[in-house]
Amino acid sequence: MSEAYITRVSRFVPNEAVANEDMETYLGFINGKSSKSKAIVLRNNKIKSRYYAYTREGIPTHTNAEMASLAVKELFSQNPDEIKEIDLLSCGTSSPDQIMPSHGVMIHGWLPETGSIEVVSPSGVCCAGMHALKYAYMSIKLEDKKKAVAAASERFSPSLRSDQFEEEVQQLIRLEQNPYVSFDKDFLRWMLSDGAGAFLVEGKPNETGDSLRIDWIDGCSFANEEEACMYMGAHKLDDGTLKSFKDYSNEEILAKSVFSIKQDVKLLSEKIVKLGFNNLKRILDAKGATMDDVDYFLPHISSYFFESKIEEVLIENGIPVPKEKWFTNLATMGNVGAASIYMMVEELFTSGKLKKGEKILLAVPESSRFSYMFCLMTVV
Repeated sequence: MSEAYITRVSRFVPNEAVANEDMETYLGFINGKSSKSKAIVLRNNKIKSRYYAYTREGIPTHTNAEMASLAVKELFSQNPDEIKEIDLLSCGTSSPDQIMPSHGVMIHGWLPETGSIEVVSPSGVCCAGMHALKYAYMSIKLEDKKKAVAAASERFSPSLRSDQFEEEVQQLIRLEQNPYVSFDKDFLRWMLSDGAGAFLVEGKPNETGDSLRIDWIDGCSFANEEEACMYMGAHKLDDGTLKSFKDYSNEEILAKSVFSIKQDVKLLSEKIVKLGFNNLKRILDAKGATMDDVDYFLPHISSYFFESKIEEVLIENGIPVPKEKWFTNLATMGNVGAASIYMMVEELFTSGKLKKGEKILLAVPESSRFSYMFCLMTVV
């Protein structure tokens, strides 16, 4: 089989960085009041800035697909005509602009210069970007494609705005109940960010400059054991099952904010770290790899709260990672879901720090129903 190399990386973020003190200027005040949970969540996640694809006045500036297309075009900024050589576009997101058509073909619609090519759209949440990369990786390994682009993007911000919760709040007021949205809905408003990243994957490394050889990509799901933890377009029932938006009336959808993103915070804290990172030891053993081989550890985390939790589990499993090997940009970029790992790789790749032979381990947990993806790459 051919080897597969990431030869170029790019990212796109919309507009200006939004600081913590400006967040509600963009997101709005629910029922005219500042959030009770905002300070607590920000103190734990330690995010300092993030990006939104709309203005302070609430005017959209980019769609999800458009941001992804701009990241793809950036891969070919030095030679725009080369984009015509792409023969695969593989794109992941958890916040598509529509249910159908697929996210990937909508991105392709912004890239008419590519001509007619294969397009695939892995669904999921944070792991969707890694699934997109694995499809590109496998296509190059099998020598089925020559120039594959993997991309990941998110546009969470419209689902975080206060007007998405207004009908629910008014319903609570009518029922003479506490007019605050529940913590499972408010929690993610202070963590999520918009943006996109893209990789060019080829069968040969760059003739000059660094490339990243993809040694392996592996993953696992625990949905057979655990109920949903993060969800959208559904309501969680008392027995832990999800009731689809399709089974609610339009009035119920508004009253329950069914299309807001929700997080079962208690379940998240109990399960997200141990399930995946206990399994990492098994994956490393199966691949004949050890943490001693790793020079950079890039964990996708939604909050710095989980940093010490991951460290503890790695130590318990006999695969500790010294802190000087950790690399993340959560504080400056926010949680960009499926695109976060792309943005971390882009920042490290363009930092000038990498040396030939160094190994990079990517770790992407997904809390939606507890899925995990891991990838080992070598700088060549």
